[in-house]
Amino acid sequence: MVENPWTAGHQAVEASNFEELSRLLDAGVDPDEVCCGQTLLVHAIELEGDSAAQSREPMNSALTAILLAYGADPELTTPGTDTPLEMATFYDHAMAQRLLTTAVKAIARPRLTGLGLEGSGPSTAST
Repeated sequence: MVENPWTAGHQAVEASNFEELSRLLDAGVDPDEVCCGQTLLVHAIELEGDSAAQSREPMNSALTAILLAYGADPELTTPGTDTPLEMATFYDHAMAQRLLTTAVKAIARPRLTGLGLEGSGPSTAST
């Protein structure tokens, strides 16, 4: 018998089991865990894209959204694999691309604030 090498989190992603993934993350599973060379987030984006391509059903982003809500790093990658955004781009997964872009901006905002750069962008005040 062949043993399943996946963690419970990756199994929940592969099964598109949103409830189980949420329960596992809520119980403390690391949203950035890596199994079989893939982060949970990249696995989720790949599954969402591939499932839609194979079934010709509309794309969804529930797994991606759950992982990002639980703090998955939108830029984390493993050696030799695509970044989450590259994976979303490959599958033309526009919803995941928007979620990832928003998450990256949310992470960058506190960094800028801590550096005292919060007022360094374009001014919105009228003259």
